Amino acid sequence: MESLMNSAEEQQPSSPPGNSWSKQEEINKNETPKCVGGFVLVHAGAGYHSESKAKEYKHVCKRACQRAVDRLKAGALAAEAVAAALVELELYSAPASNACTHILLDDDSPFTNAGMGSNLNLSGEIECDASIMDGKSLHYGAVGAISGIKNPVLVANRLLSEAQKGKLSAGRIPPCFLVGRGAHDWAVGHGIPPCPSEKMATKFSLSAYKRNKRKMALAEKMDTGHNHAKKRRQSSETAAHYGCGCWAENAFNNPYSTAVSTSGCGEHLIRTMLARECSAALQSEDAHKALLEAMQNKFISSPFLAGEDRVLGGVIVLRCCRCVESPPSQNIQGILVEFLWSHTTESMCVGYMSAQDSKAKTHISRLPPGTVPGQCLAIEGGVCRLSVAE
Repeated sequence: MESLMNSAEEQQPSSPPGNSWSKQEEINKNETPKCVGGFVLVHAGAGYHSESKAKEYKHVCKRACQRAVDRLKAGALAAEAVAAALVELELYSAPASNACTHILLDDDSPFTNAGMGSNLNLSGEIECDASIMDGKSLHYGAVGAISGIKNPVLVANRLLSEAQKGKLSAGRIPPCFLVGRGAHDWAVGHGIPPCPSEKMATKFSLSAYKRNKRKMALAEKMDTGHNHAKKRRQSSETAAHYGCGCWAENAFNNPYSTAVSTSGCGEHLIRTMLARECSAALQSEDAHKALLEAMQNKFISSPFLAGEDRVLGGVIVLRCCRCVESPPSQNIQGILVEFLWSHTTESMCVGYMSAQDSKAKTHISRLPPGTVPGQCLAIEGGVCRLSVAE
């Protein structure tokens, strides 16, 4: 998906009533295509985004998109651009996807729960997850419960690149998923600098930790243990497990290339393998209908979550396919990129940008008024027409 040329700007997010969806393209037929690097879609988490901090969340997404596009314009591969976006999100936060080629999740922003400013665990420590997948090679890199590393996505990306080099000495298969202290030591051994965990906490995350500790203490006094155990099962907000947190797959025998990144209650994402389910669903002709049905049937109504009264999560997806250019050209082939997001949480913040754009577009999607989070969903998106030089 590198060396793309854009012949149109992507549409503004569509938010019609009900489950309808319209594709509106703004095409400048007089514009001469220029060489650009691709299309980027990021999110700042599925959860709750207060109106008072809306500007900050959008700013985070804009910076992540711009950082990724800058890398693409400089000739970087998609995985490098994705990692750059995620470092920004770890500085400012959230998961990202690029041009239906790679996807990952992680973060650096004090406004979101990833990297810098992550939620603290029960012991008052920060442990992070991150994952990235290459849609061309289908290689995958991930870390879980890693402490003392400022940008966990850099470790996941290094695992990915090391795996692509082939087997290790004595025929050993390189790791694709490392956790805990082992992940930290591997990262340091491969040149990624450590960062004291206490420097990754912010006043927001420390305040949330103290508030949640008080809530749990009160719940323990009022409960015999059943509800408390249930709340602890639902405490995770990210999932770096294979097929759950992200998925990317270029078109081989399928008509579409796809990329997916998820956010929300980690246990719900893991038990449904939501990222891979959404990717498979997007091979249907109608992307909007396919994602709607996947979120409803494979997530909210999943038999694996039959005991849950509220299923909380969100997803951003990209898919692309070749299309006929008008007028046709021997040297240029068209690519249609469809980008969508859906969530069962109260809100989800997204940003998107093609390398032809001067700035990213951002949007905070919210459930319709009067609906119950975890029991209904919102779905929005748009399209972007690109041209790739042969």
